[in-house]
Amino acid sequence: MTTRTARGGHWQPPPGRLSRRTAMLGAGILPFALASCGSDPSISADPDELVMWYWNRSASPELLAQAAEQIPGTDRHVRADVVGTNFDTKLRTSLAGDAYIPDITYINSNNALYFTNEDLFLDLGELGADSVQDDFYEWKWNLGMTPKGRFCFFPLDIGPTGFFYRQDIFDQAGLPSSPEEVGAATTTWEDWIALGVELRGAADSAMVNDAQTVFEGFLNASPERYFDTDDTPLYLQPDSAVRQAWDTTVSAIQADVTARIPRDRGTDQNAAWSSGRTSGNISAAWWAQILQESAPDTAGAWRLADQPVRPGNNGGSFAALPHTCKDPDAALSFLTWINNPQNQALAYEDVQLFPSTPASFDALSYSGEFFGEQDPLEFFSTAAESVPTSFISTWETLIGGSFTFEIGNVETAGKDPEQAWEDALAQAQKVLTKRGVLS
Repeated sequence: MTTRTARGGHWQPPPGRLSRRTAMLGAGILPFALASCGSDPSISADPDELVMWYWNRSASPELLAQAAEQIPGTDRHVRADVVGTNFDTKLRTSLAGDAYIPDITYINSNNALYFTNEDLFLDLGELGADSVQDDFYEWKWNLGMTPKGRFCFFPLDIGPTGFFYRQDIFDQAGLPSSPEEVGAATTTWEDWIALGVELRGAADSAMVNDAQTVFEGFLNASPERYFDTDDTPLYLQPDSAVRQAWDTTVSAIQADVTARIPRDRGTDQNAAWSSGRTSGNISAAWWAQILQESAPDTAGAWRLADQPVRPGNNGGSFAALPHTCKDPDAALSFLTWINNPQNQALAYEDVQLFPSTPASFDALSYSGEFFGEQDPLEFFSTAAESVPTSFISTWETLIGGSFTFEIGNVETAGKDPEQAWEDALAQAQKVLTKRGVLS
């Protein structure tokens, strides 16, 4: 079996691929309601060929090669086209123009961006997708549901999270250092910050590189986010999860447990993990691969502990069938086949897509030494069992950046936290008023 560690399909693509956040298209929702141009929506003249759009490393080449010959159980085959740049823009433009639409499309973790135009996708539940629902982690399946209760987005890979940390530095600082000890010492965010204060005092090392990691780590593990399923803004409530994440992050900044290294300084962040200036990170299963590539000299020093409160999810992808799909039954057969537990295990070995089917882990093993004797597959597959079900709104994809931007100002520019919070609210209000969500 493979000795490689997990990486979700959404991170660090080859040049040209969108990241999770840039794929959100900050310019706003494209006008899907445009009148049809009258064009032929077909993208292939072959009646037996289903065209699929995906990005590099979001699907197993070995499985795609099999589907190119024939989708098992059907007389159709798949032509998989890699879309290298501006994936969401190309897909949404095709849908808006009702032309050159793929029969099957992969969609990144920002599937909520499409909720306002969900009628342009087929309800997979009506096609019988529920027959395989029990194969998947429940929370991942639920993320594919739209606010109207339609199951439009089929689960692909996932990104369960945990606390990566340098055991050697924790040891030298005289702190709890085994995964069990660190997890027990940081069951709350207050405990985690307190441990970070001890780490700073004993080793002059930070728990994480930036405050955004704390803010997102909190929300990614929260059952509540910015909106409810009726798009009521929850973040405006005094005790909202967003406000709690904000206050927790401000406390982490004020306690000096972040290294204050902005994310646009990626080389500096990598150097901090290598040198020990930063001893940890809260991230997903796919980050293990990044860590091995960015800090190879630290092999054997890293461990994984439960993050405060509960695990979260960061990343992972979906698949959908546009309403113009020429053979929905065959297309669904492809999705259920390529994502069955056996094939998800193969995809993990092939391109490190972390499975959303628990049974996949029965066919996988880990024999690396980067995490000492600890098995990241076992850690993250167990963490995935406790990820809460949450709802990500279309509108979160448009305003979430206002809050992370302002928390960055608090951390790196010393901006007053309350003024930064008010400015984030004002920017969110401006965006949502323009969209007609708020009056």
